[in-house]
Amino acid sequence: MGTPDAQRLLVDLPSKIRDTLGIVVPVRAVKAKGKTLVEIAVEPSPTPISYRGEYHVRSGSTKQQLTGNALSAFLLRKLGRHWDSAPVPGVGIGELSPAAIKLFKGYAREAARMPTKALAAKRAELIAKLRLTEAGMLKRAALLLFHEDPERWFSGAYVKIGMFRSESDLAFHDEVHGDLFTQMERTIDLLRTKYMVAWISYRGVQRVETFPVPEEALREAVLNALVHKDYGAGTPIQIRVYRDQLRIWDPGELPSTWTVDKLRRPHDSRPPNPDIANTFFRAGLIEAWGRGYEKIHDACREAGTPVPTIEFDGGVRLTWRWKASGPSATEQVAGQVAGQVTGQVTGQVERLLAVMITEMTRDEMQGALGLAGRANFTAQYLKPALAASLIEMTVPDKPNSRLQKYRLTAAGRALLAGKERP
Repeated sequence: MGTPDAQRLLVDLPSKIRDTLGIVVPVRAVKAKGKTLVEIAVEPSPTPISYRGEYHVRSGSTKQQLTGNALSAFLLRKLGRHWDSAPVPGVGIGELSPAAIKLFKGYAREAARMPTKALAAKRAELIAKLRLTEAGMLKRAALLLFHEDPERWFSGAYVKIGMFRSESDLAFHDEVHGDLFTQMERTIDLLRTKYMVAWISYRGVQRVETFPVPEEALREAVLNALVHKDYGAGTPIQIRVYRDQLRIWDPGELPSTWTVDKLRRPHDSRPPNPDIANTFFRAGLIEAWGRGYEKIHDACREAGTPVPTIEFDGGVRLTWRWKASGPSATEQVAGQVAGQVTGQVTGQVERLLAVMITEMTRDEMQGALGLAGRANFTAQYLKPALAASLIEMTVPDKPNSRLQKYRLTAAGRALLAGKERP
């Protein structure tokens, strides 16, 4: 259109732009088709630019103001940083969990992705080797990976698991807290031993148990959720188990140029939490090639089980679906063992089953039940549950082992699930 007051704009615009955006840009008058135009040249900025103290981004055809965690993540990315790399003042190396560090070392030794000398070093040196410190302070990643209670700093840094009869009918649930290595192990263990029932078949006289989600695929899915989750969102990872499906959802954003279709195909590795990802890589638990979803699909196809779907709805959702005909797997197992355990399941045994959410020692079971008498516990609770095959030893060849623990059997889980129905 041209402008009749170009000279005034050449004076006013630079100062207005400087005052509102904090940048200096060249403004000049140009001639085109007999008209005077004002040209403002704005080069891409390596640092974030605010408008009157506010930050805005373009999303499709709309403009959105960034606030809260989204603003923090945006500013960190623009500065070449990531959320998990920010240092946390006031937390010392001595506050990290020895058990979590020992767990990491065990995985790392087996993977051989770190020098033996580094794994034998003192705690401070190991954390430094993993690049989990900055300016003498621990990074956020260090607290998530190795502190026994990262929720002191990051709400929602845990996993929720629920067994659902329908979308609105929750049968029972668990929460898994602690460092990320502990969350990984306990989540997978709970899903395998409490929430998912295997399909039973026979190869000759050999009994074969096949889970609808192969262990390798389940492990990879849980690891992906823990490593790629947006821990600044304050929302836990949520796992829903149904009679005919399993859903794993973790909050977070895809890279700006990515789509769900790209996740399904081979892609480069761009973890949102690179320090967390690097530590899990050094432990040999993940690869660094963006092959997580490929490995899940390969494991499912190899096992002949359904391949999961991937969706994005404010987070990444992985869903396995399988055919459920007739009674559920839990109900089938319950029916098979009903005749065997009738008359053997006393009130004491039912109480014992109800407190066994994971593998437990004798002392842990007694503590959960509030019982002090060892002889009474053994006679009234432990032995009847073992005799009915509702629980089993983790070290059956050494009943008196100091490492002995007990866990629910498939029959115990089925009976417990049946009791929890209204």
